[in-house]
Amino acid sequence: MLSFIQENTDLLEEVVSEEKTLSIYNLIMDGGLGGQIIISILFVLLAVGLYIYFERFFAIKAAANIDINFMNQIKDFVSNGKLESADALCKSKNTPTARLIGKGISRIGKPLDDINTAIETAGKLEVYQLEKNVSVLATIAGAAPMIGFLGTVIGMIVAIHEIANAGGQIDIKMLSDGLYTAMTTTVAGLIVGIIAYITYNHLVVRTDKVVYQMEAKSVEFLDLLNEPV
Repeated sequence: MLSFIQENTDLLEEVVSEEKTLSIYNLIMDGGLGGQIIISILFVLLAVGLYIYFERFFAIKAAANIDINFMNQIKDFVSNGKLESADALCKSKNTPTARLIGKGISRIGKPLDDINTAIETAGKLEVYQLEKNVSVLATIAGAAPMIGFLGTVIGMIVAIHEIANAGGQIDIKMLSDGLYTAMTTTVAGLIVGIIAYITYNHLVVRTDKVVYQMEAKSVEFLDLLNEPV
């Protein structure tokens, strides 16, 4: 008798253990074809978002690296009339700030307003390059939760359809596909949306810092040209 009770207890523990170790893979597969398609779309969006984030992160990080003595060297070259040396120094630095200063140096001898306009135009192009594809992250941040909610609606439609075909006998197992689709797609959509939103704002903050840096160095260069000889 005791051995029979022990066997039943062990069997019950195994069943409980199996229920507790339900994997994410099983949740996705049990959600039906509609849920699997939506999860696949969200996975692709996540992969695209992460690729854009890391590609832009390292590009912006490289753009923010400026030699501390860069502007001092530019001042020395310009003050001594060594414009070719100053231009060569700018070309040797592959940063947005160096390219802006190089554009200004190439316009030395023309009216100051023309130099300022040339630097502003070059600055807009540099900002555009820094922000390349960042808007895609914002789109993913907004679209992913909506795609997840679409899965929720599909899941509820499936569940209601099963109820309608049950003939008055509702079994929770019959509703499982629809409920799995509704819940897993919603969670997946929110996770992808949150990740995209955080990474987008992080890139915006880092881009703004580079832009402020460019503006400060441009003003410093224009002040240098305004100094009396």
